[in-house]
Formats: sequence, C-alpha cells, structure tokens
Amino acid sequence: MNHFDLIDGALHAEGAPLSEIAEAVGTPVYVYSTATLTRHYNLLRQAVDAHRDALGGSSKDGALIAFAVKANSNLSVLATLAKLGCGADTVSEGEIRRALAAGIPADRIIFSGVGKTDAELAFAIETGVRQINVESGAELDRLIAVAAAKDAAPAIAVRVNPNIGAGGHAKITTGGATDKFGVPVEEAIALYVRATASAHVTPVGLACHIGSQITDLAPMEAAFRTIRGVVETLRARGCAVTRLDLGGGLGVPYHGQTDLPSIADYAAMCARVLDGLEVEAAFEPGRLLAANAGVLVSRVIQVNERADGRRFLVLDAGMNDLMRPALYDAFHDLVPVTPREGEAGLYDLVGPICESTDIFARDRQLAPLQAGDLVAFLSAGAYGAVLSSEYNSRPLVAEVLVDGERWAVVRPRPSYDEMWAREPKAEWL
Repeated sequence: MNHFDLIDGALHAEGAPLSEIAEAVGTPVYVYSTATLTRHYNLLRQAVDAHRDALGGSSKDGALIAFAVKANSNLSVLATLAKLGCGADTVSEGEIRRALAAGIPADRIIFSGVGKTDAELAFAIETGVRQINVESGAELDRLIAVAAAKDAAPAIAVRVNPNIGAGGHAKITTGGATDKFGVPVEEAIALYVRATASAHVTPVGLACHIGSQITDLAPMEAAFRTIRGVVETLRARGCAVTRLDLGGGLGVPYHGQTDLPSIADYAAMCARVLDGLEVEAAFEPGRLLAANAGVLVSRVIQVNERADGRRFLVLDAGMNDLMRPALYDAFHDLVPVTPREGEAGLYDLVGPICESTDIFARDRQLAPLQAGDLVAFLSAGAYGAVLSSEYNSRPLVAEVLVDGERWAVVRPRPSYDEMWAREPKAEWL
C-alpha cells in the first residue's frame, strides 16, 4: 500500500497535488510520502516484534531494523526513518556520515561492503559503529592492522556466501558462488575462528544477503538454515555468536502482484529458522521500505508517431534520472497525473538522453497522452534518485518530501551555473 491516490480526478501524494509540486519545482522530480515510509517501517517492526523470543536475543529493543542507505540516501528520508527508531546499513564512509547527519546513532549503524578502504575502516572504528561486516580474509587482515594501530577491538560479523543466489535479475543477485560478496561456509568458519583469536577484533556474529527483489521465501529460508548450521559449528568450536545479520531483499509489487510473500510471513519464516538459537537478528530492508514510498513525476515533451504506427512517448525524464530500466530491465508502472478520457494505445516510453538504452518500456498500453501532460513512474522511491547523474549535462533531478498537505524540496535541482562552479578550469586555461 502507498499514499499516492486520485483525489478529485488528479494524482496526489498524501494531501499534496503532484501537479502543484511539478508546477513549483519543475520536472522531473522525485516525490516521497512520509506516511508510506512510516507505514512500511511499522509493518516490519510489528512483524519482527511478534517473534521477539526468536529474533530479539537478549536485546531490550528486539531485532534491529537497519535501512539500506544505498536504496535512498536522501537526508530527509533517512531522518524520517531515524525518528521511527530505524538504524542504517551502510556501504561507504559517505553513507555512514549521511546516517549520522540524519540522526541515526552510531550504535545502530552497520558497515557492510566488499571494498572498504583502510581510511573507511578507521573512520568506522573511530565512529563506533555497531559492527563491521567482514567480507574476506584480506579485509580481516587489514581491519586487524587498522584496529591495532588504534588499540581498538571493533565488533565484527563475517559475511557468509551460502551459494544460494536469488533476486529479480542476475545483476541484483548477491549470494551465488560466482558473486563477489562474502566467503563460502568453510572459509567463513575459518575466518571466524581466526578472528576470535585476535585481540583487535571482536567477532559477534554472521551476516548473509543473497539478493534483492526476492519474491519466493524458499531461497531465503535455505540460506538462513545454512547460516544456522554455521552458528552451531562455531559454537561447538568454542566461539561466541550472538548476532545474525539477515540482510534484506524481500520483493515489492512493481507489477501490481498480489501473490508476493507478506512481511508477516517473512518474519515468521525467519523466526522459525532461528528458533532456540538465542541470537539477536538484524534486518536490512531498503526497497521494502522505500520503493512504494516514492514516484518520479515527468512531463511529456512530445509524441513521435511513425508511419508504421509505432508511437514514442518522449518524456523529460531520462535514464540519468531513473536508471533501473536501463540497468536491469526493471519495470515501473506509468500513470497520468490527470487522466484523460479516450481509447488506450501502445507507446514506447523514452527519454531525451542520447543513448539507445534510454528506454523505460516498449509497447506499454496507456490512456491517451499528449505534449505537456504530467505522468508519474510508480514505485520509484528505491534505487531511483540515488542512481541519478548529470549525464548529457542535465541538472540532477530534484527531490521532494510530502507530509500530509505540506511538502518541502529536500534536494533542489542545481542551476547550470552551480554545475559549472564544481568544475574549476585548470589555471593554464
């Protein structure tokens, strides 16, 4: 469920007309709903709290929900989630700094990622993040060296690659044998034992994330059962394991599906697998919280009709504003902000970028549209603005946050002069 609805014949974000926002801010523009972010967080919170005994460990707060900052790193979005008690899953120093700036405490921040630099590891240690998820033997060696120089012993989790990949596309699968993330089971056990012997890291648990936009719980359950087995093996060898980071990846209904696993079923499955293990779980939702909380509003530049009957709906949003379709063939429903009467027809949805991949969809059945009409790409709140760029020297897309009838620009569109000011000419030019 989201809070983008037709009111008096026009699409609104909560109580704010999208046409009003587009007129004031221009297009393209991302618009986020506070009510949807809040609802989705609370649904997950209630679902995991219903299984506090299995998922909460000894924590008085229960399982940690740490939003995947890579899904939507806007400071106002993060601050909205921070007010609800949400933590952060981060993959760079910049994301850690964003989470802190948004009001997320360091002890609710997880530092993940396959390519952390020494400087980033040092920053994470100095900041006092909750844990650092170690993804390789080489990284463990570097972390121990960095921590030794600081006379520190940061909490770590070892990321296990269970050789079970899943997700909506090959490019968002992360748990297969050929994926770069984590280490195989036997190597993870050896790393954990080695880390336990070090005075400069404190191993507290394991991490696992097998992919994104997963629409079947079976691969997740298989991966989590593998992780449970690793915990039992490590404990038999005298190692303490108190946390399990279960990652994220639960799918959302981009195609209007109604047969997706529910959040409640997902939490129940996790609890079933971890029952009796006495660990504190962490969840890292990104898309699950943010995707349906945002839309991308665009304006039709023109309709190009060819003699063979093909029609191109040319929008002022391009692949530089919404990369997902070009990057991994992602689907986003497109709806008119103010629907017109008339017979539906087929359109190719394209942007203005000088690339053949600047196509959002082929042969999409849509109600009549013409130049000047406003349209909205739905479910665009995750992996939308964060992947945007200024390719073709197009100003970076603006972002707006809505709360009831009020709204605010939370990332303004830069002027051309502001864009040029970031590129000082070499002194000899």
